[in-house]
Amino acid sequence: MFTRHHAVWPAYLPRSLAVPRTSLFANLEIAARRYPDKTAIVYYGSEIRYRDLLAEVEALAGYLQHLGVAKGDRVLLYMQNAPQFTIGYYAILRADAVVVPVNPMNHTAELEHYLADTGAAVCLCGQELIEQIAPLVGHEALRQVIVANYGEYVREPTDLALPAEVQLASQSPGFAGGIAWSDALAAGHAPGPHTAGPDDHCVFPYSSGTTGAPKGCVHTHYSAMATIVHRAAWTQMSSEAVVLATLPYFHVTGMQGAMSGPIYQGATAVIMTRWNREVAARLIERYRITSWINIATMAIDFLSDPDVERYDLSSLRNIGGGGAAMPRAVEEKLRRLTGLPYIEGYGLSETIAATHINPLDKPKAQCLGIPVFDVDSRVVDPETLRELGPNEVGEIVSHGPQVFQGYWNRPEETAKAFIELDGKRFFRTGDLGCYDEEGYFFMVDRVKRMINASGFKVWPSEVESLMYRHPAIQECCVISTPDPKRGETVKACVVLREAEVGRVSEQDIIDWCRAEMAAYKAPVCVEFRSALPRSSTGKLMWRALQEEENARCAQTTDAATV
Repeated sequence: MFTRHHAVWPAYLPRSLAVPRTSLFANLEIAARRYPDKTAIVYYGSEIRYRDLLAEVEALAGYLQHLGVAKGDRVLLYMQNAPQFTIGYYAILRADAVVVPVNPMNHTAELEHYLADTGAAVCLCGQELIEQIAPLVGHEALRQVIVANYGEYVREPTDLALPAEVQLASQSPGFAGGIAWSDALAAGHAPGPHTAGPDDHCVFPYSSGTTGAPKGCVHTHYSAMATIVHRAAWTQMSSEAVVLATLPYFHVTGMQGAMSGPIYQGATAVIMTRWNREVAARLIERYRITSWINIATMAIDFLSDPDVERYDLSSLRNIGGGGAAMPRAVEEKLRRLTGLPYIEGYGLSETIAATHINPLDKPKAQCLGIPVFDVDSRVVDPETLRELGPNEVGEIVSHGPQVFQGYWNRPEETAKAFIELDGKRFFRTGDLGCYDEEGYFFMVDRVKRMINASGFKVWPSEVESLMYRHPAIQECCVISTPDPKRGETVKACVVLREAEVGRVSEQDIIDWCRAEMAAYKAPVCVEFRSALPRSSTGKLMWRALQEEENARCAQTTDAATV
């Protein structure tokens, strides 16, 4: 067991923490019993009490079971942050089914994979996403899509700027299999007994893992419960906490920290559908926000508001997040503004949020933190698996209650993802890092061929497979390139078919990609080449292209500083 960090362990916390042996739905049921009239959700000025939240979850769960959703079935949850996401998430759990959260930036071609992989017959969808999902009704097992209009939950007049998606007028789904959210709730179907327990499947967040096709990370109610309980204890969250939800709920950090965490404690979540720095500042001031979970790009934008200092941010007690390292200069500016350190953490879809968090009283900048409750984390040589010591760079591996069971329907990939050390099963994160003498962990690089664009993980092989649908592309290779705002972003090196040379431009390819895939995946830069480098065996040498790009960018940076 790794214990080097115990010397800096928070004095107010035990080193081990029991995880409740109940389903996640039980957290909502208990909160509604304890605090029936307490505000569970604030949505652009409109409030939902815990008793009403539970009632809508029960109603939707009954309708899901009416549609034939049975225990263990997967249900797609394809929408942006809104009350309906929370209701849908817990209704799926109440029906003893499994949540499959889908990035709302995904397009039809990407959704095909989720349907084929999960066998989902039902999807809960935001109204603005109808055009992407409707063509797939009848494809694979999909038969019904319940469509939510976010604006229906803004029930009180508001002076807050509403995103375009929230301003959309409600419309009846005009496609076969489409069901209006309000009709589903009004149908009056009561769900059967809730039977899911701690070891049943709960949620499958999708990760690129170690190959190109996104894979479902199988989490039970127990593993999902672990990071909820861990974060609540680590940050000293109480029922009086008010959490600003700006990170997307489909992502494990937002899902666990800003949706399920407040429900576990009977606290309040203030939800934003889309990021808006002015609205965020006004919400912090108006609702006396105590906790804000974000990423570096949000913090940078927030601090760039010339009027930010005129808002009262004194209610904040905790600011933190993960996904990408917080630049030191930004952290220092945020600390000057709020008086608070930025608490970074580290986790993956496979661990459904954090395995490491910085101590609140002893954080280190640009640091992953220390292993949290009952987590045994090591650094090993990626090739020999020999355990390494302080300041030696290797692959981070972790064992703990939040580690997933494996990849859905992929036993070979699951086997590759784990190793055994000291008789325990450790997950291979694919991330290169090290720990210092005090036991703080730091990221160095990635073993995986992954691009991290503002915290969104982009798998080049997936982007390439989508790009090959373009009739003009003969061959392509996706690499990363530095980006001043996103940290790194997506670049595609493309070989055109001979007949298309001179007829198709690089911008044409960029525009096509933006229309066909999620914005964070779409290449922002395309470079035409006559050929791509290959090894003697004919294998595409993506690493050579990456090294060439890194060298080119380094030269550009050096020239700019002369």
